Amino acid sequence: MHRLQDAGRTARAATGLTDGLLTRPVRRPFPRNPGSYRGRFAPSPTGALHLGSLLTAVASFLQARSRRGEWVLRIDDIDRERCTRSSADAILRTLERFELHWDGPVVYQSQRIDRYRAALDSLRQAGLVYDCSCPRKVLANKPIYPGTCGQGLRVESGPFAARLRINDSSIRFDDCLHGPQFQDLRTSCGDFIIRRRDGSYAYHLATVIDDADAEVTEVVRGSDLLDSTPRQIYLQRLLRLPTPSYCHTPVVIAADGRKISKQNAAPAIDGLKPSDGLVTVLEMLRQHPPPSLKKAGVSEILKWAVDRWDVSQLGGITDLKEP
Repeated sequence: MHRLQDAGRTARAATGLTDGLLTRPVRRPFPRNPGSYRGRFAPSPTGALHLGSLLTAVASFLQARSRRGEWVLRIDDIDRERCTRSSADAILRTLERFELHWDGPVVYQSQRIDRYRAALDSLRQAGLVYDCSCPRKVLANKPIYPGTCGQGLRVESGPFAARLRINDSSIRFDDCLHGPQFQDLRTSCGDFIIRRRDGSYAYHLATVIDDADAEVTEVVRGSDLLDSTPRQIYLQRLLRLPTPSYCHTPVVIAADGRKISKQNAAPAIDGLKPSDGLVTVLEMLRQHPPPSLKKAGVSEILKWAVDRWDVSQLGGITDLKEP
């Protein structure tokens, strides 16, 4: 297992087009044994890890290790305005303190721009992408994009965002904890942005490419992203990429009813004793750790948790109250 490493060893894949879809197989940076499990944790370095992100990290780690699988780490630092290298380094140090050791090199989205550009170019060549000049303030009260620029730009000068056309709009999938899901993209969001006006690539495109390249077999993440999954499955189908399984774990809610997040100034867990933090998270995840575990070391706590991990205890739960 690798810990703090340079993440520059990411694969670059050539692409091919047939009937508007990517068909040539992509090279994988982490070759995986067929049938084996691979999970991932993909924090955004906009600040230090907080209790909510620790819960997601532990859940995805236990889901992988309990299946004798791999757990890879990706730093989602594609937002150039909000992400910092110091925050990314702090996240790695925190994971080390909690002994949540990952497999393979750390992957940084900021080093994978060529992959996202290639995917966007392929979609554009297939007639599935168009430029959009609509300013955000004009769309502020329109949750469903009305297709204004779908037939041509409103203005001639850029910069422009890139939108993905919605054709086959009905998406169904099964979530590990929330069961069958259905969404009609045409009536829920409409054509959506995959590259912003400032040139940065949207989360949906980047995460689809990254998960496929890393051969992730199951995505374990917070339930606040459950509604985003159909858009990502739609992109996977267009790009002829595999669709992993999905498991959306509860998010942590503060006393004021808001999600624990960096945007809401959630306190960092840097000062939290790892053994205390792990036991707290296991209690929140309804794994029922015995009182005696509070006196154990981190490695012993993690071994106990891996041996007894039962994700079904979280079935149907979308949020958990902050202790």
